[in-house]
Amino acid sequence: MASRLPSMTLPTHAGIDLDLPPAARPGQSLAEVDTPSLILDLGVFERNVDRMQALADRAGIRLRPHAKAHKCPDIALAQMARGAVGICCQKASEALPFVRAGIADIHISNELAGPAKARILAALARHARISVCVDDARQVAALAQACAEAQVMVTVFVEIDVGQGRCGVTDADAALRLVEEIALHPGLRFGGLQAYHGGAQHRRSRVERREAAAQAAAKAGAVVARLQAAGMACEVVTGGGTGSVEFDLASGVYTEIQPGSYVFMDGDYGRNEWNPATGFGHSLFIASAVMSVAPPTRVVLDAGLKSMAVDSGLPLIKQPDGGALRYVAANDEHGIVECGEGTARPGLGEQLLLIPGHCDPTLNLYDELVGIRNGQVECVWPVAARGLSR
Repeated sequence: MASRLPSMTLPTHAGIDLDLPPAARPGQSLAEVDTPSLILDLGVFERNVDRMQALADRAGIRLRPHAKAHKCPDIALAQMARGAVGICCQKASEALPFVRAGIADIHISNELAGPAKARILAALARHARISVCVDDARQVAALAQACAEAQVMVTVFVEIDVGQGRCGVTDADAALRLVEEIALHPGLRFGGLQAYHGGAQHRRSRVERREAAAQAAAKAGAVVARLQAAGMACEVVTGGGTGSVEFDLASGVYTEIQPGSYVFMDGDYGRNEWNPATGFGHSLFIASAVMSVAPPTRVVLDAGLKSMAVDSGLPLIKQPDGGALRYVAANDEHGIVECGEGTARPGLGEQLLLIPGHCDPTLNLYDELVGIRNGQVECVWPVAARGLSR
């Protein structure tokens, strides 16, 4: 007869203060910030936000930045204050902290996986203007039922596949059938088309990105023409991203753009060829400290796989021109840095700033974003939508 392990209840002790101290407080120096911490250079961030808004305004196109990149209501509010018409989120639950923060116009630039998500969306629609994408009539039915139960109205965009090969209908007739299906339900309103080509954003040369963006715009334009020929007005074509924005704005097809990573400009975007006039800079860093100098030609940092996403490559190290420090390996809790010839080894406890390869999933690992100006902590912003992936 198998023995049973005894149940065990761990004791609790009242009065013991085991709260984790904050990693950063306003007024501290950057060097005093505990590590690993996510750092935002506020000056560069503000220039990035201002620059994108100016580009959109000059083109007469609405800017609806994507919040999946930052998951931070304070950033969304800064974008709205400069003229953004609203934000995008990628999941229904992700929108909740932004609604709580007073963001009143949110587009879920994705399809919903089932009725439970539709009910979350309908609940949000009691407090904000909500729109969402579909590429299947069954999604329309689930949304219609949830909206009828909640007695709300949701705007629905038909997503078309413009080259990504992911979500979206593949031809104009399929789009038209979905528009007709949406029109059958009093709780749903057809808002327009979503035409996003994520794969175009990281093609390295401007020529490659221009060609991919042009093909995406041509496909979207053909669907708009088909809908108009059938008597269906298409008020909005939304899509585009940071890597293709200069071409999307000039396409004559998009009425709204959805860039997100431009606020940070991660290592992967840094490998793209850019028009110098675009003018976005790196504002996002991971502050990491040297935890060991035991290896003779290396140092070990306290930021590894649990502190950053590496799907788009290992982080870069912010250093003076000519610096030869290289982050060469990430373990769970450790980062290995090689010191090239002629570059001094960082000392034990010394802080280094890393540029993450992919900003979006890196933000999802942190509770806070530490805003730095002139070497001092100015603010600590919660990454309030962290982990909200339903």
